[in-house]
Amino acid sequence: MSDTIESATKKEFEHKWVILAAVMLGTFMTPLDGSIVNTVLPSITTFFNADISIAQWVPTVYLLTISCLILLYGRLGDMLGYKRIFLYGLAAFTVTSMLCGFSQSMWMLIAFRALQGLAAGMVMAVGLAIVTAAFPPTERGRAIGIYAISIAVALGLGPTLGGIIAEHLSWRYVFFINIPIGIAALVWGSRVIPQGIRNPGQRLDWYGALTVLAFLLSLLLYANRGEDWGWLSPVSLSLLAIALLSGALFIWIERRSAQPMLNLALFRNRVFSFASLSALLSFMSLYAVVFLTPFYLMFVLHYSVLTVGLIMAASPIVTLFVAPLSGAVSDRIGTRGLAFFGMCICTLGLLFMSGLDASANSFDVAWRIAICGLGMGMFQSPNNSAIMGSVPVFHRGIASGILAAMRNVGMVLGIAVAGAVLYNVAPIAASGQPGSFTSAEIQEFLSGLHWAYISGAVITGAAALTTLASVSWRRQA
Repeated sequence: MSDTIESATKKEFEHKWVILAAVMLGTFMTPLDGSIVNTVLPSITTFFNADISIAQWVPTVYLLTISCLILLYGRLGDMLGYKRIFLYGLAAFTVTSMLCGFSQSMWMLIAFRALQGLAAGMVMAVGLAIVTAAFPPTERGRAIGIYAISIAVALGLGPTLGGIIAEHLSWRYVFFINIPIGIAALVWGSRVIPQGIRNPGQRLDWYGALTVLAFLLSLLLYANRGEDWGWLSPVSLSLLAIALLSGALFIWIERRSAQPMLNLALFRNRVFSFASLSALLSFMSLYAVVFLTPFYLMFVLHYSVLTVGLIMAASPIVTLFVAPLSGAVSDRIGTRGLAFFGMCICTLGLLFMSGLDASANSFDVAWRIAICGLGMGMFQSPNNSAIMGSVPVFHRGIASGILAAMRNVGMVLGIAVAGAVLYNVAPIAASGQPGSFTSAEIQEFLSGLHWAYISGAVITGAAALTTLASVSWRRQA
């Protein structure tokens, strides 16, 4: 078995850069879709005459459905091979993008976004595992840093592209753009991505899969809808009870399963557990910026969708240049210092964001967002490299799935926390029509925005502390 793994690995090393490029193209769509939709979300809200609290479901349900099944997809990748899961996800994502573009109501769009999230989870769960398997350990940080370029380019291009499309065509085309990209990625990936190693005799832990689905779904629903339903309402408390019971049952099942869906022994590894927690916290804080800032730019500063897109591109553009460099440097000096200072810089950026007011201009917003992007770019590649380098080869699929789950659960919780802070300080933001804000309501909104960004800074500061506890100063073997 070890000879088979070694032979397959050497073969992948020979075509590592082609494999990386193919995975990057396929992975490109999921962050592109997220960044485009967040930019044009105010336009979609106005088009369907919906409230912000309803519009929040468009990004949230996408992240929710990704998060709920991503561990299952990672386990299936370990069992069946990463290529199959990756390509099935690409095909399904392309089809569901077309359905989103044809939506006739806000709730129809939300339903199709849920299906789109299920498909995106397949791509995101195993993409990093394919890249990790294709490169030797001494080049892992560099490869992951370059892999991050596809995400950074998608995040950077998304706001601008979304603004151009919404300005000259329609918000519907932000979904249609995925169709040609998806087809190209599917054809190329089917030709160059290796089949990977299949583990014969493996069986899926269905009880574990169902209980973790119940846990994540109920927990994230409670986090996102608790504000509207009331944190202590019967529905909210029922969701919380289901989350606690299913979470406890999941742990009990996994400890006793001969072939668990999630090997809990992975979390005994200090590097893996704390670096995963850092990833969760970092994306919670990032999505406080991603979700709230477009509303500030459009409804307080009265910028066009295109201008909003250009400003929001500041963060991912900086990440585009920093992430590969950070990953390459981490191969030489270790990951801890880079990841820690990245989170410190991101904390500083969020504190600067909290100082925005109604008199700010586009440059005032852009340089603050760029600082956040600098911190995230410095943090992500070393942290991801630490996680993937800390697990055995035969657990890379589930490790990739866990990392993707942490990222997406962090996004969902980040939207929930930012929204909860905003709605408590500025209730008008939860139920009012933002396009008709009065001067007093704008000041109330700005106050809520201030404290939401402060909350994000606190979360990022916590991520800096967990980073210190996670990774060895020495280069990962």
